[in-house]
Amino acid sequence: MSIVAMTREMGSLGKDVASGLAQELGLPVVHHEIIDSLADKMRLRKSHVVRLLDGQAGILERLTADETSLSIYTEDELCSLAMRNEGAVIRGWGATHLLGRVPHVVRVRVCAPHALRHQRMLARLRTDDESFVDEELRRSDEAQAAIMRRYFNVDWADSSHYDLVLNTERVSVPQCVEEVLKLVRSAEFAETEASRQALGDVALQAHVRAALRGDPRTRGLRVVVSVAERVATLSGVVDDDEQSAAAGEVTAGVPGIKRVVNELRAHSRIRARNA
Repeated sequence: MSIVAMTREMGSLGKDVASGLAQELGLPVVHHEIIDSLADKMRLRKSHVVRLLDGQAGILERLTADETSLSIYTEDELCSLAMRNEGAVIRGWGATHLLGRVPHVVRVRVCAPHALRHQRMLARLRTDDESFVDEELRRSDEAQAAIMRRYFNVDWADSSHYDLVLNTERVSVPQCVEEVLKLVRSAEFAETEASRQALGDVALQAHVRAALRGDPRTRGLRVVVSVAERVATLSGVVDDDEQSAAAGEVTAGVPGIKRVVNELRAHSRIRARNA
């Protein structure tokens, strides 16, 4: 399956690149397709979830939403889509970094100089309010940077995080599509048994994190989850052995997990040793 993960700056024509690429590959563009499921899980309005994912939510909207749960469930939904379809062009919300360890995923960033993006947005919005457009661009850039920093600890503008960076000031949308297609169809990004296993491990890691967040016994725990060859390793510190056992039980119940290595440490046991 061909999977392209894209991030783009507002006004860079990234949406057009994603659309053209999806048409050439005969694949869906995944962006807001996960909204219904997320809204149900979070018990929020769909419009609220859209603004949170796009980084457009106001302070009150962010205060009334559990953004940690939103990030965990978003990862889970994106991974489920990546596993279920024959491939996809996934646009936005950290997919470039979430799927970064999967060899056959092509990670793309679409950008353009601020002045050109400003000009395009004035035309797209049919407005001459330059200060409004400047503010929208600034807010969008800051929000996307904050999402990447908070959830993935990366600088989203750092080109080293991508396989291809496209500047639409110098490269047209059709040319951008063609450049991405070259990578998708190259031997370096061919799907292999190892790359499928890597995608499966990333998906299982997301499924485990979502399961731990969804179970009342483990919802508030700070558990680090890693999965390799379907073996899940849990690490971190919990209050007691009961919480550790509950985390192990929830993890073991996730379909596809072969074995659980529980390295969680209990506060009660640590205090007893130090007494």
